[in-house]
Amino acid sequence: MGVEDQPAVEESTEPPICGYTHAATGTPPGLTNQVTAASIASSITGLTNSPQREKTVSSTAGENHPEPHTLAVEDLELFLKTDVKHGLNSSEAARRLERDGPNKVEGAQGLSVWKILLRQVSNSLTMVLIIVMALSFAINDYIEGGVIAAVISLNIVVGFVQDYRAEQTIQSLYALSAPTCKVVRSEQVTTIKAETLVKGDIVLLNVGDIVPADLRLVDGLNLSTDEALLTGESVPISKHPGVVLDDANVPLGDRVNMLYSASIVTRGRGKGIVVATGMGTEVGKIAQLLRANPGSDDDISPLRAYWKRVKASTRSILGLDGTPLQVKLSKFALLLFALAILLAVIVFSVSLWKVDDEVLIYGICVGVAVIPESLIAVLTISMAIGTKAMAQGNVIVRKLSALEAVGGVTNICSDKTGTLTQGKMITRKIWLCNGSTATVEACTHPFDPSSGTVTWNDQEFESKHGLKSISRLHPIARKFMECLSLCNNATVTDGNPGPADDAAETSTISTTAVSQWTAMGEPTEIALHVFAMRFGMSKATVSQTNGVNLLAEHPFDSSCKRMTVIYSSPDSNSVDIYTKGALEVMLPLLDASDSTKAEFTAKAESLAAEGLRVLCIAHKTVEYSATLQERREAAEANLTPLGLAGLYDPPRLETSDAVKRCRVAGISVHMLTGDHIKTATAIAHEVGILSNGLTSAEAAGAIIPAASFDALTDTQIDQMERLPLVLARCSPLTKVRMVEAMHRRGAFCVMTGDGVNDSPALKKADVGIAMGLNGSDVAKEAADMVLTDDNFASIVTAVEEGRRLFDNIQKFLLHLLVSNIAQVLLLLIGLAFKDNEGKSVFPLSPIEILWANLITSSFLALGLGLEEAQPDIMLRPPHDLRIGIFTKEIIVDKMAYGTFMGSLCIAAFTSVIYSSMEDIYNQSPWYGTLGSDCNAVYNPSCDNVYRARATTFATLSFLLLLTAWEVKHFTRSLFNMYPEMYNGAFSVFRTVWRNKFLFGAVVAGFVITFPVIYLPVIDRAVFKHQAIGIEWAVVAACVMVYIALVESWKAGKRRLGMGVIVSAAGNV
Repeated sequence: MGVEDQPAVEESTEPPICGYTHAATGTPPGLTNQVTAASIASSITGLTNSPQREKTVSSTAGENHPEPHTLAVEDLELFLKTDVKHGLNSSEAARRLERDGPNKVEGAQGLSVWKILLRQVSNSLTMVLIIVMALSFAINDYIEGGVIAAVISLNIVVGFVQDYRAEQTIQSLYALSAPTCKVVRSEQVTTIKAETLVKGDIVLLNVGDIVPADLRLVDGLNLSTDEALLTGESVPISKHPGVVLDDANVPLGDRVNMLYSASIVTRGRGKGIVVATGMGTEVGKIAQLLRANPGSDDDISPLRAYWKRVKASTRSILGLDGTPLQVKLSKFALLLFALAILLAVIVFSVSLWKVDDEVLIYGICVGVAVIPESLIAVLTISMAIGTKAMAQGNVIVRKLSALEAVGGVTNICSDKTGTLTQGKMITRKIWLCNGSTATVEACTHPFDPSSGTVTWNDQEFESKHGLKSISRLHPIARKFMECLSLCNNATVTDGNPGPADDAAETSTISTTAVSQWTAMGEPTEIALHVFAMRFGMSKATVSQTNGVNLLAEHPFDSSCKRMTVIYSSPDSNSVDIYTKGALEVMLPLLDASDSTKAEFTAKAESLAAEGLRVLCIAHKTVEYSATLQERREAAEANLTPLGLAGLYDPPRLETSDAVKRCRVAGISVHMLTGDHIKTATAIAHEVGILSNGLTSAEAAGAIIPAASFDALTDTQIDQMERLPLVLARCSPLTKVRMVEAMHRRGAFCVMTGDGVNDSPALKKADVGIAMGLNGSDVAKEAADMVLTDDNFASIVTAVEEGRRLFDNIQKFLLHLLVSNIAQVLLLLIGLAFKDNEGKSVFPLSPIEILWANLITSSFLALGLGLEEAQPDIMLRPPHDLRIGIFTKEIIVDKMAYGTFMGSLCIAAFTSVIYSSMEDIYNQSPWYGTLGSDCNAVYNPSCDNVYRARATTFATLSFLLLLTAWEVKHFTRSLFNMYPEMYNGAFSVFRTVWRNKFLFGAVVAGFVITFPVIYLPVIDRAVFKHQAIGIEWAVVAACVMVYIALVESWKAGKRRLGMGVIVSAAGNV
């Protein structure tokens, strides 16, 4: 598994102000070697090793369980009853495997097909439609029942397909497991399956290996591991087997004597004792958090537990658990259902409770009129279309509900590494001993030497040819670059054949082509090598130009934290020695005055304060001596300092603008990272999470170490004026507590992240967004959305799309409800229209109502769902989640428009019924009467009623078509809706053409009205109306009056300052 013999390279050094300084001559702060076997024996009295104990989510030293990082190796051997040299014997390993179970992480409980299907019907509106469908079939109204069944089926199919496809793309945790590993058993090195590892096994690791379980390092040579997916640390962490920590609760990233499951060995080799397997590992604990039921029933009685489960199931079925829109619509559906029952009771009461088939059908008809049957289907389809739009914006939506939810977020909690930043190191700044400085700006691809620009002493450095670049450099700068490239074991290639690392030496100007550069080696060395290549000084070029060859190398060692190489020339007896390392270990080796050393120290602290990881670069030329190769001390003595290099994980270029847009949109961005506080603070300032104008008191509250935050109680956190903007050295539970604190403040939050450590918070957040390229499978499984480009800026696109969807939901909801109010008003007043037998006559037949609701309105509502975003969509604060979609403006508008439409429909019906038209149609004078039994079948007495129904149906249809255009904006006139773009008397035509789908739906709705009215047989047998003639004048009059009423209503709103009007500049 991995490479046996890799050249050791220099470690990624933390800034002098971060972490501890581990030197051979001292013990790091916070560490101790004074833990004895006797103290351990007294602390573990009565400890059991039951399997149940192994599966707990977390354990603490306070439970008499010694933490491995607090124990010396010999004490851990005693506790685990193992031997570092000989390992466990096979029989003991088999016994422990049977006791503790396999070393496997159980995946989070994914959604089964049945759960996905249940999720589609778990909302009140669907439940109401199912009830209406059942009633329709019960009274043998198969047409109405079949239409409603089709609507329900459409909703279920669209939602199921979308969710099922998303679930299929998300895999479980198994990809994190190492398949095999090398262990010492019965004094023999053998390769076994990782799942058969047990506590006490001795595991051997090399470069490239995936750590198969949680290990306590007992021996190692220059060992470093990449724990970014677990801790959020942006660079590999150097491990030290001899260190013993005295704090049981030290953050994972600072446990330098531990190796954690699923991390990757990036350098060196080592040996460790297995201290946790399976669900007992840190990765397992996170997986357990994903699986855990937050509403545990362990502490309540069985009866209360049963009642709690029933209550939860009922809320789930009715859709009362979910996003704000889901809950609002579910409650609204229940309200409509109650209203439908009330209206049915009114119908039955008018008939004095003599409920025959006619009365029952009328009651159901009124109930159907109040329910927007197409709402759930239009909502689902609009969201499905939104997911396609999001996919084009590099966002995969796993759950349709998350699309609308993301539009209402008030806070974004983001990981730093790989999310706000690029996840790769670059050399950001250099400082030379002559005072010269260089800064890299706008680097979009850290491996590409031509990416970004280099500024020397405030002047941009541009090159057209590599050799000219070298000649333009100051001798000190040239020697500095030589050290960066020669004292380096990383390789950087552009994917082309030939001398790859020289390929970029002809230009330092970025191109628009997709960069194919790749690199191998330790991240810090890659960054240094790329920086030297910016000036045409790759390792191959420098070696060839100077005619030098590597004579010896003193590799990086964790005890001295530096690396030295010796180069010789065939034509010279002198050798060049290049050294790089942490400043604190380099200072004693420098041949420099105290003032120079003080200057270097001050500059290093300045760079470290910017969040950079600082390395000192030095050189000397001496006569060759064999001692230089044999003794490191001789080679590294009396070095001439050249300068300092500051490295960091740069923010994405889009991040700063994305954070700014969030702030303008009223969204607060928080950084929750596993990195050091100085690094996190610097990045937060650079991307705009922290403003430069913060006072010291504000900064103290905005930037908090996770340890301090974790020490606070929930009450103390709630008493804080504002939640911190930056939390450094976070654990998984820290992020979860932050989300919970936001929930207690009524915030609606998004959590973004890529690592295993982000997964619990992704699941806990209202909307979890994982990174698709570099994100772990665990994070993707826990998330509601996945970014395919790992770009924080894509989140802003998601928020904008969510807000657009929310606005459009309001538009088509208003449109649908206006139709329902008009129909209810028409049918209730229609109770007063009695035929010759004393039965109420339908102003609209049940099929006409369903046609208007499901055919005419559905496509219009869908067109409104495709409306483009309003100009001010990212200039206004998030909508109030407590109010939701039913704002005061929406409620008032729907009542007004519904009253206008319902009144005009009544006017149309009565105009035809009570107007004399026998001269026109040359028929018996049935006007003024309502015939006999006209609700059931056609007979000659129903001519007038059937024409009145057709007129009312045409009026309702055309008014719905006009309403679709009018509700494109709640305040602006249809004839001047986009004054920023269109002017003049004919601007209305460009306005209606702007949304082509809606335009097509209006035209189709207009055209299809005529065959519905005029087709023989169908008109009388199905729709219970008949062809009309002069009645079109009534329809035209109603349309003109309606336009006048709506435009007057909007003008009144504008005059009174109601609603929002966006200017061309986007100001409200």
